[in-house]
Amino acid sequence: MRLPKPKARRYVCALGLLAFVCWSQSCSPKNAANPSIEFVQVPRADPGGPDVLEDISGRVTGARPGQQLVLYAKAGTWWVQPMADQPFTTIQADSNWHSSIHLGTDYAALLVEPGFKPEAKMESLPKEGGFVVTVKTVAGTKSVVSIPTTLKFSGYDWEIRTVASERGGTSHSYDPANAWTDEKGLLHLRIAERSGRWTCAEVKLPRSLGYGMYSFVIRDSSALDPGVVASMFTWDESGDDPNHRELSLELTRWGDPANQNAQFVVQPYYVPVNVSRFTTPAGLVTHSFRWEPGKVTFKSVRGNVNVNSTPAIAEHVFNSGVPSPGNESIHLNLYIFGNNTLRNESEVVIEKFEYLP
Repeated sequence: MRLPKPKARRYVCALGLLAFVCWSQSCSPKNAANPSIEFVQVPRADPGGPDVLEDISGRVTGARPGQQLVLYAKAGTWWVQPMADQPFTTIQADSNWHSSIHLGTDYAALLVEPGFKPEAKMESLPKEGGFVVTVKTVAGTKSVVSIPTTLKFSGYDWEIRTVASERGGTSHSYDPANAWTDEKGLLHLRIAERSGRWTCAEVKLPRSLGYGMYSFVIRDSSALDPGVVASMFTWDESGDDPNHRELSLELTRWGDPANQNAQFVVQPYYVPVNVSRFTTPAGLVTHSFRWEPGKVTFKSVRGNVNVNSTPAIAEHVFNSGVPSPGNESIHLNLYIFGNNTLRNESEVVIEKFEYLP
């Protein structure tokens, strides 16, 4: 076998070395481009709360198969998003990502390896290394003060929800077009499909009314889809009360057609004595509750009548766990429970709301 001449051998070796350097720079994992996270849609800066969510989205460059995002919002401390039992956000095939997130002053996205176990809350974010591939933070956008969208119903001005929120353990989107009053002054709340996803409806009073009698005259709700929830409830967004001073009337079968279709509740609902279930019939029904110190009396009667002088469909008195007034207000809400799938749009009509001190 003839060997190349010395000069030719040096030339061949130089080419081989050059090829090796090029290969090592382009293929070696140590010199590969580091993955990066980009925020595209950033929610407003706000201390937030358990009932306020907005959309957040972005893009990841250089992620490997199996890697996911973990999102955090900073409200005093860093809280995993959107919920502690749903801490991972999937990176789509086109490298984009999207989620709902509770509001905070700052937001963070962590690109993590399979096996990473997110903490529900942290004083500071983890450093890059190990299961954490890269960390990206962004400040919330500046809030723009605006007059809330409102409607008039039964002599009150009601604020219409426009941002996403969590109810029944699931994040929901809300469309202001799903809440309106007709020419007779009746309030309509609707669940409708918008751009391929279901949107819900909610209105609330902007102030607390406190102790007193609350009544709601509601048209036939007996045929609501089993996965739909119509609720009339008090809710304190300040966070002073862990149960948000919630007293609620809920019209729903919780996804099971065999269930009764209504209940009275003093939160927390997981305490058995705090829930009284019943069946509301077809036709017009007046639902009410009288809130007093240490006591709340729920009652439902047929028709638009005086509840005090009419036989009850259902009645229940709660004497324990009853909250005192604070910063709560009345909310009227129509949403989808859990992961139930609807075939058709749904609607409830509330003819009248009345409050008597």
